[in-house]
Amino acid sequence: MNLQNIISEIEKVDPEIYERTSTRRDVFKNFLGLSGKVALTALPFAFGSMIQKAYGSPTGVSTVVDVLNFALKLEYLEYNFYKKGVDTALIQLQAVGAPLTALTTIRNHENDHVTFLRDAITSAGGVPVSFVEADFDFTADGTFPTVFTNYDTFLAVAQTLEDTGVRAYKGQAANLQSNRTVLTAALNIHSVEARHASHIRQMRKARGASVKPWITGNDSGGIGAAVAGNYSGEQNVVQSGVTITNINGFTISTDAATESFDEPLTDAQVIALVTPFFA
Repeated sequence: MNLQNIISEIEKVDPEIYERTSTRRDVFKNFLGLSGKVALTALPFAFGSMIQKAYGSPTGVSTVVDVLNFALKLEYLEYNFYKKGVDTALIQLQAVGAPLTALTTIRNHENDHVTFLRDAITSAGGVPVSFVEADFDFTADGTFPTVFTNYDTFLAVAQTLEDTGVRAYKGQAANLQSNRTVLTAALNIHSVEARHASHIRQMRKARGASVKPWITGNDSGGIGAAVAGNYSGEQNVVQSGVTITNINGFTISTDAATESFDEPLTDAQVIALVTPFFA
């Protein structure tokens, strides 16, 4: 999650925030400059404080906190998954070299996201959710019994979690159109998850999996029926009422049309998909 991108995008899409923050206008405008002068750990508190000041009503802050806690729950799931994977001897052995470095980097990213979201929620006056490794069942109720003993299974589960995370964050857009600040933050998180998903898919391809760096139709990339729900709907070729295939006379295949967009998931769909991963 790139806080500087979040703040700069807020400025672009929500200029009214200056009026809502009144005399704090100059402070907000200089927030990016401030980020270079204060400790990185202080930024979530500044962000949370800004949320309180810009959306000071209980309803506004509550909406922000709900969205951030939704994101935090997913980040805890992903962080603990990668942490356990990186700490597992067999995964360390099979992923030696660049793959292990990549997995460690993703783990660190997820941990940074957890820390950022927790601090921002607290600073905004909310109570962050909290989870530890024991709260998760990474076999998904026995669906993936070899998740930490078979490296390919581990990567398959990682891909599923990342792809689902991308769709989950995009799904928040429809619920946040009235709050452009939170919408911008959610879509910035979405972009980070998309990069993780692409990298994991390329790691799988390097080991022989028939998979692209992006989702084609509702294809899981060989993982199978166990994750069909995670990819359901990705075969959509209509965006904003416009059929993408062969649009304006161009030769655009169904595969290409589906690859061009990630389809959003609702809160209820995400909860149903990730519930098996919670003990």
